[in-house]
Amino acid sequence: MHQRVVDELGRRIVGGAWEPGDPLPVEDALAAGIGVSRGVLREAVKSLVAKGMLHVRPRTGTRVLPPEHWNHLDRDVLRWKQAGDAAALLRDTGELRRIVEPEAARLAAERAGPDDVRVLYDALAAMEAAATSPGRGGYVEADIAFHRALLDAGGNRLLGSLGRAVEIALEHSFVISTQTAGAVEASLPGHRAVVRAVEARDPAAAAAAVLAVIEAAEQEIARSPGMPSDAV
Repeated sequence: MHQRVVDELGRRIVGGAWEPGDPLPVEDALAAGIGVSRGVLREAVKSLVAKGMLHVRPRTGTRVLPPEHWNHLDRDVLRWKQAGDAAALLRDTGELRRIVEPEAARLAAERAGPDDVRVLYDALAAMEAAATSPGRGGYVEADIAFHRALLDAGGNRLLGSLGRAVEIALEHSFVISTQTAGAVEASLPGHRAVVRAVEARDPAAAAAAVLAVIEAAEQEIARSPGMPSDAV
């Protein structure tokens, strides 16, 4: 019940039902409209306050905060953005990847130990197996595991946490980018090049290889039949 109410309010906020600075409806009316008790509503509001989406102040009520205050790495916020503005999420994800992953690959090539390289090879093997399976089941999950392992391999815990935080955004991006014919097969050599560069301790080659993977994915997204119609 709590998560249902959080989702309901979060989707409304992301969808623009209330503008930044607007107060939420009176508590009794909002609770009745959603079909929950005032206590459940209050707990949901607390969750959205923690996500930076609402601000509660005595006598002025509960007001919607501008998007720049939101925690855009929060899993719920990412889900709501995916449902409300998928094209913007794809754009933001691509830009974040270009900024983060090449440098993460450099660190991985400098610092990765044998276990880190093994995890990368295991994820690559899972991608290759999924690419030949009926319906390519599990490919996106294996692809996510690969990129998460790459962020972990540099030994920077903040990067590792970032990878787990944006998993929903990566999943959304990978689902779209793998829908064009031949996209899955075409992506495998690039991922293989990343692992080999990390294993060879070649930071420049690792950065270049993962950037090539990102650029190829962006091209597939632009051609994908799953690309949101409002995307530019």
